Amino acid sequence: MKTHLVIYTILCLLSPQLLANPTPQKASPASLQAWRDARFGMFIHWGPVSLTEKEISWSRANSNPQCPNHGPTPVEVYDNLYRKFDPAKFDAKEWVANAQAAGMKYMVLTAKHCDGFLLWDSKVDAYNIMHTPFKRDVCAELAKAAHAAGMKIGWYYSPMDWRDPDCRNGKNPEFIQRMQAELTELLTNYGKIDILWFDCDGRSAPWDQANTYALVRRLQPEVVIDERLDLGASGGWNTGMIGPWADFHTPEQKVGGFDQRPWESCMTVSGHNQWAWGGSKDGVKPLGQCLNMLIRCAGGDGNMLLNVGPMPTGEMAPEQAALIKQMGSWLAKNGASIYGTRGGPFKPGKLGVSTHKGNTIYLHVQHWPGEKLALPALPAKILRSEALTGGQVTVKQTDQGIEIALPAADRQELDTIIALELDRPAQGIAPVEVHSAAGSSLATGKKATASNVFQGDAVYGADKAFDEDEETRWATDRETHAAWLEVNLGKPETINRALIQQAYPELKRIKRFAIEYWNAGQWQPCYQGENLGATLDTTFDPVKAQRIRLNITEATEGPTIWEFKLFPPK
Repeated sequence: MKTHLVIYTILCLLSPQLLANPTPQKASPASLQAWRDARFGMFIHWGPVSLTEKEISWSRANSNPQCPNHGPTPVEVYDNLYRKFDPAKFDAKEWVANAQAAGMKYMVLTAKHCDGFLLWDSKVDAYNIMHTPFKRDVCAELAKAAHAAGMKIGWYYSPMDWRDPDCRNGKNPEFIQRMQAELTELLTNYGKIDILWFDCDGRSAPWDQANTYALVRRLQPEVVIDERLDLGASGGWNTGMIGPWADFHTPEQKVGGFDQRPWESCMTVSGHNQWAWGGSKDGVKPLGQCLNMLIRCAGGDGNMLLNVGPMPTGEMAPEQAALIKQMGSWLAKNGASIYGTRGGPFKPGKLGVSTHKGNTIYLHVQHWPGEKLALPALPAKILRSEALTGGQVTVKQTDQGIEIALPAADRQELDTIIALELDRPAQGIAPVEVHSAAGSSLATGKKATASNVFQGDAVYGADKAFDEDEETRWATDRETHAAWLEVNLGKPETINRALIQQAYPELKRIKRFAIEYWNAGQWQPCYQGENLGATLDTTFDPVKAQRIRLNITEATEGPTIWEFKLFPPK
């Protein structure tokens, strides 16, 4: 690797003196609170790899056995993509405008990903944006545009460099010096930096963590830092670990669980979960799915960093820009229940989530269990209630619990938001679990089978629809347009009621279905329906059977079910 050796040496000498055992420091409470209040940010994965429509860094073939990538693009091809990279339509102001239109409050750019390419004018390594046909400092332009618009700005910086032969090898100490010199540039030349997002790759993490963190804290005292610099072979980003210098942890491609420590789920708009530009056929996730991710992040007391992958031209893909703008339209109406809130006091579950701010609790009801919603008692008096998404809500509060009713016509497919104003701050109320009042299902834990399971993965197996777990579901392959889900009760049981909770009902996947029981050597229907919504809670003439199934005869794509419950007559 070629470096500007003299200038790099000067940078190292000018960097603050490194200490033997620096004292761990974290972001100030005010900086961390401001980041948490923002709730929603834009992640941007971009670089010369966008020319290939393949994943950033991971599509590069391996040239260092200490690194995990074994992609299809030969090293000599991947490492020379920069010679053709000329994103002439890149407009930093437009990127910031797109983020603002989406209701996002901060942006994080992959200034350096694992492939080692730098999106700034670096004097440490010539493998950077200034040696492309483009010859413009992307970090400088984006930081300037963000600062002008009042948008918080952050850098993603990969400590590992799969292109550098010294990384994790005999000259790793020299590599660390270059790494720290690059960080010095990023955190010195572009004004105030609000977020620093390190990454890990599941291998060793010899990054001189104490001195690297100390350097960052001295250069940007108010910066908020993720936990991944500390993560190596012993644990990944879904462990929930936050080291002594880090500020928050980062569940990846999943919504974090309820956790009052700071956290941020990093997710993708890509229809195929790709981070970098995946081409015109990649597509995007449905709006409802993306909003559901954001709502559940807020309800779990976390942030969401939603990734876009700009095209090689420097423009954001129209379908990605349109999707996040739709999210912004929803937030323009409902943002008070997301921004500046904390999660709880009702913990997330299949019924939905809650957030709170001051004396107000915002209920995000995503699945109605029946005519009324039953919640646990609160050590506070409800003074006023309002259905923010429309309709007349009725709330009854007793020492035993809270009962909420809203006409079915006023319930929203994705999220019905109800505000409860209390006589005291909600922050002091201990979090409580919320369970469906449906009662004990005869099918819980019983043997289950299905005609199809998503990619054959047991995580989405038939049994997940009968486990009473708020976070699991049965799912089918995306191209599935008909499927069945069966449970064996172990012995004949009399049933006359079923409750079905469809995952992501806003996608309106299940068009025709029937609940059937095995009788006299054939399946017979006890209930037939169309356009399954979020929750079906229905009764029918009692039947006695051991085998029951949900038979989906028409679906737009891959049906998926949270729970399928069966009950005896009362």
